[in-house]
Amino acid sequence: MMNIPDELKTTLEAHNQTHLIQWWYELHDSQRVSLLDQLESIDWNEINHLLHDVEADDASQQIERAKTATPPETLVGLNDQIWSEENRADLRKRGETLLRNGKVGAIVVAGGQGSRLGFEHAKGLFPIGPISNATLFDFLCGQIAALTKRYQVDIPYYIMTSDATHDEVTEAFRGHDWFGLSPNQVMFFKQGHMPAVDAESGKLLLAAKDSLALSPDGHGGMVAALDKQGVLRDIEARGLEVVYYHQVDNPCVKMCDPEFLGLHRQMDSEMSTKVVRKVTPEEKMGLLVDIDGKTQIIEYSDFPEDLAAETTADGRLKFWAGNTACHAFSFQFLKSLAASATALSFHKASKKVSYIDETGMSQSPESPNAFKFEKFIFDALPSAKVALVVETSREREFNPVKNAEGSDSPATSQAALERIWRSWLIAAGIEVGEDVRVEIQPSFALDEADLIARKAEIGPPHAGKLLLK
Repeated sequence: MMNIPDELKTTLEAHNQTHLIQWWYELHDSQRVSLLDQLESIDWNEINHLLHDVEADDASQQIERAKTATPPETLVGLNDQIWSEENRADLRKRGETLLRNGKVGAIVVAGGQGSRLGFEHAKGLFPIGPISNATLFDFLCGQIAALTKRYQVDIPYYIMTSDATHDEVTEAFRGHDWFGLSPNQVMFFKQGHMPAVDAESGKLLLAAKDSLALSPDGHGGMVAALDKQGVLRDIEARGLEVVYYHQVDNPCVKMCDPEFLGLHRQMDSEMSTKVVRKVTPEEKMGLLVDIDGKTQIIEYSDFPEDLAAETTADGRLKFWAGNTACHAFSFQFLKSLAASATALSFHKASKKVSYIDETGMSQSPESPNAFKFEKFIFDALPSAKVALVVETSREREFNPVKNAEGSDSPATSQAALERIWRSWLIAAGIEVGEDVRVEIQPSFALDEADLIARKAEIGPPHAGKLLLK
């Protein structure tokens, strides 16, 4: 029988956490090893700091900071002169040179499940194709494959999973022929996690007798994961200079957009962010603002209602730059973030966390009972010497799948995809009735120009559907 290591027992006693091993001798050795691994990975000094020095939700502090906010100075709007035909061509050339020379990679945050969609699997496997039911991964990886073919260079795709999605995602890639990519283009790395802590006692919660109640450490945990799991070394070995970051739930994302990359490079930006205009002050999007001369994002929940509703002389929202979670990072900036212990701080939030009590019975609280800790990748913005903010078209590039119904749902995302594809067909001189379902996969055309070039290959709709793949 495996005994409790003396050093572990001493550590738990010092931090008043001995309840975590109260069932030790009821467990099998394999369970003891699992629990031991979890306990030995805890940074107790960090936990104590988070409990005593970080305000829950950071709410009051954030709201006070928001009151000093101004619109970001480094914002490039859709109608700015920089998007003149001549400049746009130059920016595109800059971005395409980066791509063609093998200087660009992409990261997708794919640790979440589709529970809010009634889909109990990794969200990247959610079927979004209006006709084919192709998954989010099909469309995202399809873009990378198409770019690889266009620029004749492997574009590496770094996929961040989580404990909840890792096995399912990796098996899906292997089972679906890597979604059109070559295996050497794909590298998986797993998001970290943090223990949940009882709000009253400060004791870590157990999800089972052999397991801590753990939760993902947020998309900002990506930076530490990149470092610990060898991804930064891989990026450096490949000679990449820019990394395009996005989330898995937006099939309309313009992967490694050359114009965006070109502007990022031209402005010598360390971290660039795409934004769209908020529809209403109440829309649940983080806002890009400047505070004390530094660009940053304030979550919608931390932005005072009266300030969010403030308008300019033309009646438009003063604070309108909504975060799309699409970023471009310089590699050296990512590397500096990983080397800094203070670049990204944990946020503490009150949440409902299920746990087992002192009798071993499962409890599901009806109100917040614990603290969870997570980091946000956008907290890196103030550390950037240049943090560029770039407006893009919501209709073209931001139609995520977040809710089962209503806005940002599968229905609205599919409608946006079909609207985009119809516009390509119209540009190619092809009329398709509104009653015809349309789907154009990246393997057939990555953009409007691709579709126009393949116009001769497009036949008539079949059974009320036009599927090009």
